[in-house]
Amino acid sequence: MTPDEFKKQAHMFVEWMGDYLENIDTYPVKPDIAPGNIKGKLPGSCPEKAEGMDEIFEDFLKIILPGVTHWQHPSFQAYFPANSSYPSLLGEMLTAAMGLQCMMWDTSPAATELEEEVTNWMRDMTGLPPSWEGVIQDSASSATLVALLTAREKLTGYKCNETGLYGFRKMRVYCSSEAHSSIDKGVKIAGLGSENLVKIPVDENLAMIPELLEKAIRDDLDRGFMPLCTVGALGTTGTVAVDPIAETAEICNRYNIWFHIDAAYAGSALILPEYRHLLKGIEMADSFVFNPHKWLFTNFDCSLYFVKESGSLKNTFAITPEYLKTGSGERVNNYRDWGIQLGRRFRALKLWFVLRSNGLEGLQKKLREHIRIADVFRKMITESGMFELTAPPSFNVVCFRWTPPDFSEEDYNKLTEKLLSEINLSGKAFLSHTIVEGKFTIRMVAGQTNVSVEHIEKLYELITGTAKGLVSKKN
Repeated sequence: MTPDEFKKQAHMFVEWMGDYLENIDTYPVKPDIAPGNIKGKLPGSCPEKAEGMDEIFEDFLKIILPGVTHWQHPSFQAYFPANSSYPSLLGEMLTAAMGLQCMMWDTSPAATELEEEVTNWMRDMTGLPPSWEGVIQDSASSATLVALLTAREKLTGYKCNETGLYGFRKMRVYCSSEAHSSIDKGVKIAGLGSENLVKIPVDENLAMIPELLEKAIRDDLDRGFMPLCTVGALGTTGTVAVDPIAETAEICNRYNIWFHIDAAYAGSALILPEYRHLLKGIEMADSFVFNPHKWLFTNFDCSLYFVKESGSLKNTFAITPEYLKTGSGERVNNYRDWGIQLGRRFRALKLWFVLRSNGLEGLQKKLREHIRIADVFRKMITESGMFELTAPPSFNVVCFRWTPPDFSEEDYNKLTEKLLSEINLSGKAFLSHTIVEGKFTIRMVAGQTNVSVEHIEKLYELITGTAKGLVSKKN
């Protein structure tokens, strides 16, 4: 492809991208296709001869696009959003065009220094301690693994990286029973063993109970185990419950346990002063992660990981073979030493575009509107008489189930699951579920960039209409 051909195609692609995002409401949120449908339309091997970009793009429109779940659709209210925005998209395009490898300062000085400055901005915007330092990881799962590995090395005097885990007593990790599965995975990858992840029960608000955490730690000490790390949730995956940060931090400090806070989704809300109280006790923690790629209008992937003391991070991950030695040395941050990856993308650029084009006020206004929209939906659900909340309201997430009259408690789970299935099959909205104290629960997340009250009103009509239809079929 020549430069002129590239420019021509790029203009056409940008036009299509703009039209797609402008008219995304016209697509079904989730495709109604069977497994293997897309693969069956693709050739079984790479073409022998080059094909034209017009032909390739036509196949994208005919084969790929019909099989896409549209995460940027305002009626995508499942899981947690991976929301985007025009400024982020523009930054991502520049990143792709430059194709930088940002493993250390010498390979991309601007990328390193922008990352340092942008993470400092975000630290100050969210109210984290001013002495903490940040780095951009690909996801909260990776950041949590980094926390576990750093805690492991610090506890063992940085010996595990040299000698392995053999010879050390069992190390134990603690989290609530509602915590994200990335902790389970991280414990396995770190070589600690899944049987050494201790799940602590939760209270009526689905938050970890500090007294039971301390009891578990004491019991492990009595058994000769080594308490290693506690992962607290500032917003669990299922219901966005918040663990008691201050009480948990005090316990971890008392027993010299690394305290990592997983705020992957809800951490974005800390730019709102009214949520800053949730950080009480943060100065006693060791690390913290949240994802602008979830609720801060920045394209995936962009996960901010902050640490109280970066020395332990670098002592865990730094490896400098001859071919990576440079003259800049300790005068700069070489972020290859701050995590698992050697190769790193220029993730800071798109975040910089988002922060500057919105400003703190603009971002706060958008998040407050999402929270207001969720509150509107919650009132619709509770006042309908057809549903009940299964978890306390939290941020912009509403958890509920269908409880029609003349049905038993045993029926509610099956009915709610059927309701969710019918809604998602319609293509008009996409919701996900969780289980709350044995109750099959539908989750509505009002976090997509351009979601409005109008979308929520249509969702409510879809839910209630589908529910009434299911009852009439039953009768």
